[in-house]
Amino acid sequence: MLHWAKSRVINSVSGLFAHAEMPLKNTGNFPGDPGLCGPDSISWRVIGDVSVFVGGIRALLIQAAHPEVVAGVDDHSRYRDDPLGRLSRTSFYVTSATYGAMPEVAEAIDLVKSAHQGVSGTSHRGQAYSASTPELAAWVHNSLTDSFLESYQRFGGRLTVAEADQFVVEQMKVGEMLGASPLPATAAELRAWISGHPALASSPGMRDAIRFLQKPPISAAQRAGYQVLMNGAITTIPRRLTTVLGLAAPPGARVAATAMTLGLRRVMMNSPAWQAALERCDVAYDPRLFQDKRVEAA
Repeated sequence: MLHWAKSRVINSVSGLFAHAEMPLKNTGNFPGDPGLCGPDSISWRVIGDVSVFVGGIRALLIQAAHPEVVAGVDDHSRYRDDPLGRLSRTSFYVTSATYGAMPEVAEAIDLVKSAHQGVSGTSHRGQAYSASTPELAAWVHNSLTDSFLESYQRFGGRLTVAEADQFVVEQMKVGEMLGASPLPATAAELRAWISGHPALASSPGMRDAIRFLQKPPISAAQRAGYQVLMNGAITTIPRRLTTVLGLAAPPGARVAATAMTLGLRRVMMNSPAWQAALERCDVAYDPRLFQDKRVEAA
């Protein structure tokens, strides 16, 4: 019965990310390749934790505060028609860039660059945009980095200042491959850059994105859990950005999200991609940190 219950939770969550190619499915073909980050990285620890779900929601909210970025999404993305496909493709990119061998990292980066080609136009305030420009790529990349880090600090483990800075430097390598610029080099600089970005403002695309994120087309049970995580994400967003976004978390949101991430961590353990990467690199690990294969297959 316990295995059945755990399997239901795992399948419910994992199913949200199963609408695109499975990342790292051939990673065993690159034995010994540490990839961009490697087994000793902070990135493997942070992005392998279930707090990454909070971080992903937080990043989408923050990204919507940039009128030109959200205009590109609004004008060119199929997120309304295929939201889970877009979510799965984003997960594929993040997982591959973090845990993949270098050929897998390069493939993920190339897919993103290819998707960004031709994504250009004019925002509601008359400013031209192109997803390929270093500045807009930086807003998307840096908001992801900041969100994964902040969500881990609030709902995962606790990193020292040096470890948080190391995470930012590791993620800079991904940003550099994307052609993003600027790329702040410390956690404090990154947070200041996000919070004080001069381009942020409300926009029609932002309001549409927020409405969609508040009521995504998922099952009622999934939406209940998602809402807890989303409210938790809002509690971590700097006040200037929540003002732009028009968001406020309800009382108790931080406590509820902490309880939910704790529960998810007990059931789902750490990312199977982390486990696969450790095996690829022939690094010894404690199997108790990852899902029981019997539960995963149930």
